[in-house]
Amino acid sequence: MKTIVHMLRHGEVHNPEGILYGRLPGFRLADNGRDQAERVAGALDDHDITHVFASPLQRAQETAAPISASHGLKTETIDNLIEAGNQFEGLRVAVGDGALSQPRHWPKLRNPFTPSWGEPYINIAHRMLASANEARDAARGHEAVCVSHQLPVYTLRRFLEGRRLWHDPRIRQCSLASLTSLVYDDDELVDIVYSEPAGASDPRLTGA
Repeated sequence: MKTIVHMLRHGEVHNPEGILYGRLPGFRLADNGRDQAERVAGALDDHDITHVFASPLQRAQETAAPISASHGLKTETIDNLIEAGNQFEGLRVAVGDGALSQPRHWPKLRNPFTPSWGEPYINIAHRMLASANEARDAARGHEAVCVSHQLPVYTLRRFLEGRRLWHDPRIRQCSLASLTSLVYDDDELVDIVYSEPAGASDPRLTGA
């Protein structure tokens, strides 16, 4: 029995101050982000989607909305799809300015392999795997969409591919509104397919 779980990163966020918004409430999609969500919904319009799940954060819920609408579904919230926890939340973290230039924040950077400034990679991988399994079980023989965030989606992919979880954020293959599709034969993961129905974006410049 073939089942596909599409892990979808949300669209572009309205963030004029350029802060790391993390799990903070109130960060909605930008106009371009809404367009991206519509493009993904169009790309999935002829797919056999039976469930749409999303992180509780506003940007993920807004990205899920057009997909749910096009398939006559209600978006279901899975808390485990939420953004990674981060001690720099609410601050500017661009290289050369902001929080990273202030010595009082440097102890948070002591171990990039965990990482020391936020939720451990292994914890992210395990909760995202639980979310994928929940979606697979709900949509057996069909397809499901899970709307989440860049780091959680990319961490899950690295975990499933057997790669080390720490990595350079600049090389993440997880553009805004991209799909990392997990293909299952019964319970066995047999393929991971990455696609960008809304186009590519630079992970260093487009938020989480």
